[in-house]
Amino acid sequence: MDTLYLQALDEYFCANYSDYVRLAALEGYERPDLLYIAKDGNIERRDSSALRLSEQKGKEEILARFKTELADTDYTFRFSVASYFSRFRDLFHKHTFAKTLSAILPKYKETWESAGEKLAIEPRFWKMIKRGKLYPEKCTVLALALVCRMRAADLTSLLNVCGFELKKESVRDVVVSYLIEQKIFNEEMRDACLAEYRITTIPIKKQ
Repeated sequence: MDTLYLQALDEYFCANYSDYVRLAALEGYERPDLLYIAKDGNIERRDSSALRLSEQKGKEEILARFKTELADTDYTFRFSVASYFSRFRDLFHKHTFAKTLSAILPKYKETWESAGEKLAIEPRFWKMIKRGKLYPEKCTVLALALVCRMRAADLTSLLNVCGFELKKESVRDVVVSYLIEQKIFNEEMRDACLAEYRITTIPIKKQ
């Protein structure tokens, strides 16, 4: 019973992960024919979703093999330096990361200070992000969404202002999408899901 959320994660992952080149290299994966003859005799093309693990007969065994080869390759620096021009431009721009996050945090009864305390980021760098001197990388935005228990729409808003998006060919993004959509914010359950797919680079402070 305690692992039902992990089973649900596996099902979600199989239905959504779309790095087909990586999947096709797995032992036991059978690439389906995307072209087929319809009942009317015409040649039709199946949607690319037919390539996903959820469509494989032995998906459980294939997924197990996939997990043994996992390593978190989505590492990025947790921030990037904002140029003088960018900081000047941001003074007149309504939709910057700092301004957007300031509007979102009160929805979750959070402040910059309380949110920053939950991240594995040095306080001085977090203050620089707040002032617009640094821009957060994607891993930091994902961490924020998880520790602040955000809804999907607010995570999307934060990603958009940073020029990011959730990608279905990213193991990390698919797992985080599952956590956000299913509102799995319990620390033990959240960390178990991340560990199941060997995601180690999201900067969440350990309690």
